[in-house]
Amino acid sequence: MPPLDRIGRRQFLAGASALGALGVLGAGAVTWDELRHRADTTPLAAGAGILVLVTLYGGNDGLNTVIPYADNAYHDARPELSYRPEEVLRLDDGLGLNPALKGLADLWARRQLAIVRGVGYPNPDHSHFRSMDIWQTAAPDEPLPTGWIGRWLDATGDDPVRAVNIGPVLPPLALGAKHTAAALNPAATAQSPGTVAAVAGLAADDPSDGAARTAVRTGYRAAQTVDHTLGAITRPPRALGGANPLAAQLDLVGRCIQANVPTRVYTVSLGGFDTHADERHTQEQLLGRFDQAVSGFLRDLSGHPRARDVVLLAYSEFGRRVRANASQGTDHGTAGPVFVAGAPVAAGFHGDEPSLADLADGDLKSTVDFRDLYHEVLHRVLDADPTPILGNGRRDLGILT
Repeated sequence: MPPLDRIGRRQFLAGASALGALGVLGAGAVTWDELRHRADTTPLAAGAGILVLVTLYGGNDGLNTVIPYADNAYHDARPELSYRPEEVLRLDDGLGLNPALKGLADLWARRQLAIVRGVGYPNPDHSHFRSMDIWQTAAPDEPLPTGWIGRWLDATGDDPVRAVNIGPVLPPLALGAKHTAAALNPAATAQSPGTVAAVAGLAADDPSDGAARTAVRTGYRAAQTVDHTLGAITRPPRALGGANPLAAQLDLVGRCIQANVPTRVYTVSLGGFDTHADERHTQEQLLGRFDQAVSGFLRDLSGHPRARDVVLLAYSEFGRRVRANASQGTDHGTAGPVFVAGAPVAAGFHGDEPSLADLADGDLKSTVDFRDLYHEVLHRVLDADPTPILGNGRRDLGILT
């Protein structure tokens, strides 16, 4: 890196894209001294709720996740793709879990798992991109440029570590109009002493700066803040691209929580659920990774005082169609189950099971609007007023005790 007095305007502004290499993309405006003081002296308050959002990209097949094994219509619609009653992990006389979800079955038995059935939204869209955009912005009726967590950030402050995405790219849900979450990349290499000194210089305010330089300096300060707050926890970095990237992400989240990092929302993800062919094998592998990651994360936290504060919510952009296709897979559908796990949950089933005898053009009809789930976690976990974030007409579902 050239000396600070030789860094020109183009190099300075190009630094905005380099922030990703330092471990954070996008964060709110706040001075380094303020955040360093908070990170050192004001850890997350005791009893403050922590929300962990797990996105399953690709459209997970809900019918082969929470399986209506006693319903003949299920077996008739997918004679080779369905699971026989003796294969499922039974939850009651009609529903059971996919055999890959043994850890979740244990959480169910220990009353730490809620399953919300039939979750969707009005006039569902079968496009991955549009449906995920709807879930992440919480705006089914018209596109919005901000995500629901981003709007929570806008409404509640400007600390760049209040919400952290594990991975270098921020999902739309984390983008606000004024503030965004921090994106922490555990694979980022440690900064050399020269880089640390250079970034410190670039982060320092200069009265002669215009709007563009001021914005970039704000980004550098946010990068310093996240690196200072989380650096000791994340190094040496643990690769996210191994056999179970979700487990690596949640392992990092768990270490942050146990260290009392002042973060209220963490976002993680697992992809690959677009199972148009050979679904049973592919989905079982993916659900096994999901199960291992989630159950291991909660097990590791179980002996820690923070365990009672953590709520994990796992969703996908849509379920799959009821009838199997000719490739022993399923095509894009609508409603599906959402998992809510942790010590604070009201365990059991919530929402009505969609009928397999009353379909909408071959798709399940949703019985729960996903925005009501968001309403409850905003209200009960993040202690926020959900109305400015979600609009009027939403309600709690009684999923949290």
